Amino acid sequence: MIKRYSRKELTDIWSEENKYQIWLDVEIAAAEAMEKLGQIPKGVASVVRKKTKINVNRIHKIESKVKHDVIAFLTSVTAKAGIKARYLHQGMTSSDVLDTSFNIQMVQSGKIILKDIDQILKVLKKQAKKHKFTPCMGRSHGIHAEPLTFGLKLASFYEEFKRNRKRLVDAIDEVSTCAISGAVGTFANINPNVEKHVAKKLGLKVEPISTQVIPRDRHAFYFSILGIIAGSIERVAIEIRHLQRTEVYELQEYFSKNQKGSSAMPHKKNPILSENLTGLARMVRSAVIPALENIALWHERDISHSSVERNIGPDANITTDFALVRLTNILDNMIVYPKKMIENLNITKGLIFSQEVMLELTKSGLSREQSYKMVQSYSKKCFAENLDLFDVISSDKLIMSKITPKKLKSIFSYAKHFKNVNLIFRRIFK
Repeated sequence: MIKRYSRKELTDIWSEENKYQIWLDVEIAAAEAMEKLGQIPKGVASVVRKKTKINVNRIHKIESKVKHDVIAFLTSVTAKAGIKARYLHQGMTSSDVLDTSFNIQMVQSGKIILKDIDQILKVLKKQAKKHKFTPCMGRSHGIHAEPLTFGLKLASFYEEFKRNRKRLVDAIDEVSTCAISGAVGTFANINPNVEKHVAKKLGLKVEPISTQVIPRDRHAFYFSILGIIAGSIERVAIEIRHLQRTEVYELQEYFSKNQKGSSAMPHKKNPILSENLTGLARMVRSAVIPALENIALWHERDISHSSVERNIGPDANITTDFALVRLTNILDNMIVYPKKMIENLNITKGLIFSQEVMLELTKSGLSREQSYKMVQSYSKKCFAENLDLFDVISSDKLIMSKITPKKLKSIFSYAKHFKNVNLIFRRIFK
């Protein structure tokens, strides 16, 4: 991923240095187990650990000749550690190292992304409680529907990211497996206890059955969860973008003192961060289909998945992390305009109370169809002629024979729309 959309914590995980270091950790752990089992001489693991220093350029130079990354890595290690390093990789196959190491990188990334989600939850909770009873317009199809509070909008996002957190925990668990089973996964030339030792040493679980590779449905699940998280990021970003439109302007991304919005128009304050998140979400989701297609490999293995994962492994994780951190900053520093929210609530002059007028008429004995038609007719008139629905309804003798003036006045009130806000908040913020 390009530096513009990367954070060092994640790029370090997906660096060549870290990858080869994990490969070395896997090989050393396997050697330790083989020593205990008496399969290789004592001291191999300690010598390799002490003498080996990862040299990325050296490994790449060897690979350019041998055309095999694991062989290049092992050759580089042997050159540093000496003759005892020849006992490394006994009975193992390349995928034992590659897949176990790839899973470790996924787990490392996932744990940081979990922390990112925790920060979003913290900010959303704070902002939701702050705006628990800040009235704003609820919209369906982009059209004014009925009132709600801005706190409820944010609480909805909070609950969604709570689900995302749980999903990610499950996805991390799904890829936390280790396979040291040799060619085609039969343990023909390696003791299964080596796998157990490596798994325990590196904080993984034993893969119950590998076919020389760890099954890719595990990884497809992980990347699918990143895709869902990206969808949630975009959902929040789009809401911010819509609410910052000039005609709405109920909130705004923080705009720093020296920030410029447009090279041509000095007045512009654009929601560029949220727009950026929409784009980044697309990038993360683009990894999902290739990950799903990686599930079906030829027989016990092929390497059609390899080139895919070399791309989507770092890119999807790094981008998700960056997007979550950016979203946290947007939510923490956004500027909310409660007065504008009230202004927008009143823009349709009471049309947003049409449902309760209709319901009250049905309670009085009129059919739903008749009540709907009557209220809809007056709503259209109000919208076309810029009239107040309360005034128009008040002048209708039939309606006023069914609804008392006191009741009609209570219908045109925001308060009742917020009577269950506390109930909803108790459900979410237990």
